[in-house]
Amino acid sequence: MSKRLYVGNLSHETTEETLKELFGAMGDVMSVRIIKDRYSGRPKGFGFVEMGTQREAQMATGRLNRTELDGRIIKVNEARPRDERGGRRGGGRRGSRW
Repeated sequence: MSKRLYVGNLSHETTEETLKELFGAMGDVMSVRIIKDRYSGRPKGFGFVEMGTQREAQMATGRLNRTELDGRIIKVNEARPRDERGGRRGGGRRGSRW
């Protein structure tokens, strides 16, 4: 069964291909997605990598968390479902008074 990982603190220069190569050394990479701003199209600095198995995901987390990639120290951990993330509610824009 595949396992999805969160990868944070990515450089704006990091590509999906770079992540695929890096995580590919840990096992089967099923998918890679770097999240981009919907308006500007610029990367938001985080993404998701889906590994083929739980074991490969654990190996990738253990070996790649807090390592350097494209000049940044990346964070790698298990991705949480949307409803467990917490954070803002209501969909308002950051910094707006309404």
